[in-house]
Amino acid sequence: MSSLPRKVVVVGAGPVGCLAAMAFAKQGWRVDVYEGRPDLRLPSSKAVSQHRSINLAMSHRGIAALEAVDSALTHRFMQAVIPMRGRMIHSLKGDLDSQLYDKNGQCINSIDRALLNEELLEEASRSENIRIFFKRKVVAADFDRKIITLRNLDSGEELSVDFDFCIGADGSYSVIRRQMMRVVRMDYQQEYIKHEYIELKMPAGRDSYGKPKFLLDPNHLHIWPRHSFMLIALPNKDKTFTCTLFAPSSDLDRLNSADTIIAWFRTYFPDALSMIGEETLVKDFMRNPRSPLICTKSNPYHYKDRAIILGDAAHSMVPFYGQGLNCGLEDVRILMTLLLQEGVKPTAPSSKESTSDESLLHALDRYSESRHEDLLAICDMAMDNYVEMRHAVTTPGYLFRKTLDNILYSLSHGSYVPLSSLGPLLSRVPYPPGNPSGWLPLYTMVTFRPDISYATAKKRAARQARILEGLGWTLMTLIGVAATWIIWMALAPRIQVRR
Repeated sequence: MSSLPRKVVVVGAGPVGCLAAMAFAKQGWRVDVYEGRPDLRLPSSKAVSQHRSINLAMSHRGIAALEAVDSALTHRFMQAVIPMRGRMIHSLKGDLDSQLYDKNGQCINSIDRALLNEELLEEASRSENIRIFFKRKVVAADFDRKIITLRNLDSGEELSVDFDFCIGADGSYSVIRRQMMRVVRMDYQQEYIKHEYIELKMPAGRDSYGKPKFLLDPNHLHIWPRHSFMLIALPNKDKTFTCTLFAPSSDLDRLNSADTIIAWFRTYFPDALSMIGEETLVKDFMRNPRSPLICTKSNPYHYKDRAIILGDAAHSMVPFYGQGLNCGLEDVRILMTLLLQEGVKPTAPSSKESTSDESLLHALDRYSESRHEDLLAICDMAMDNYVEMRHAVTTPGYLFRKTLDNILYSLSHGSYVPLSSLGPLLSRVPYPPGNPSGWLPLYTMVTFRPDISYATAKKRAARQARILEGLGWTLMTLIGVAATWIIWMALAPRIQVRR
C-alpha cells in the first residue's frame, strides 16, 4: 500500500503558528495555515500593527527553538535584533542605575513583533509544503471527523477543510481551544489583572551631522519604576524607542486630556517626557489603544491524536518576564522533539479509513503531562516579576539579595553554558537529563538556560532563596555583633574612668 504525506492545519499565522508550520513542513508534512487577519506584510496591516504591540525581548529559549527548525533563519533573524545587556533603572530624580543581566555578558534581544512575524511569514511562504490563507475565520471544528469549517471574511463563503492533525496557535482568545473544550475535559482559568498598557514612541534624536541617533543607551531595557505603575523602553533599529506604559486602569482613566497627560508625565517621568516630547506623547496617548493584560491556563493541551494548542492559545501570560513569545516558540521545539522520540511519521497509508496514530497519541500525551508544570511555573513567575520591575528593583532589600546572588554566581564554577553548545542537543530532547551544576540566579535560568525547564528553575530558585535568606540573617547578626563590640570598645575606657 502506498503512503501519502499527511496534512496538518495550523490555525493562526503569528510567530508560533509560522514556526510550527515550518517545523512540520521540514519533516515532510503538507501544511495549510489559516489566519483570520489580513496579511501582516500589506501596508494597511503595518499601519494598524504599529499601534498595538509591545516590543519583544527574544532570549535563548526562543533562539534555541528557531535554531532547532532552521539555523540559517536564526542567523538572519539575529541581524535584525538589538542586544540588551541589562536593565537601566531611571529614578524620579533622573539618576541612572545599570543592572546587568548576566556576569558573562549574555543579552536579551529587542525586536519589533511585526518585523519578527513578517520574517517568519516570508520564510514559511517560501516552503513548497506550506500554503497560507488570510482572512479565514474558523467557525467550527469536528476533531473526530478531522474537519474544520472556515469562513472567507471577504466573500462570506464557508468551506470545510479536512486534516490529519490540527494545531491551534490562534492566541489568547483561541477558537480551537474553545472547540476542543466541547470534547475535552479541559481545566481552564482566565484572569485579567487590574493594569492595562498603552504604547508610546520615543523619536530618534539628531547628532551634530543631522543623522538619527538614540536618545538613550540602546543596549539596555529602560525602566522607570514607580511602585504601582511603570514605563519601559526598548530600542528599535531606526534609533527610536518603543515605550510601554503599564498602569492601573483607574489611573489611566484620569488621564483624559492633554493637560492631565502632560502634568502626570511631568510629575512621574520628567526625563522621558523631555525625550518623547509633549506633542508626540499626547498624540500617541490619545490615538493608541489601551490594551488589557490577561493570564490564561489550560490543561490538557491536546485531544486524542487529532489536535493540540500551542503558545497563547494554551497559556497567555503577562509580559513582565519577556517569556510569552519565547515560551510559545519553545512549545514548538518540545513538541517536535517528542514527535521525533515517538517515531511519528509524516506519511500515512493511502487508505481512507480514519485510524488512530498511537505514536502521535503517545507524543501528545507526553506533551500535556510534561509541559503543564512548566507553563504554570512561567505564568506565575511572569506575574511575580511585575512587582519586581515596578517596585522591588529600587528597594535596598532587593539590591542586597541581588548582589549576594551575583557574588555566589561569580564564585560558582561550571554554571555558564553557551547557547551554541546546546543547539544540537535541544533539537533531539526537550531538556537534557541531570541537574545543572553551580549557583544560578533565577533570571539566568529562565532567560539564558533553555536546557533547564521553567518548573526546575522555579524550584531551584526557591531553594537558593532560602539559602540567601539564611545568609542574610547570618550577615546581619555578624554585623550587629561587630557593631556592638565596636561601640563597647569605644565606651569601655570612659566607663572605667568614671569608676
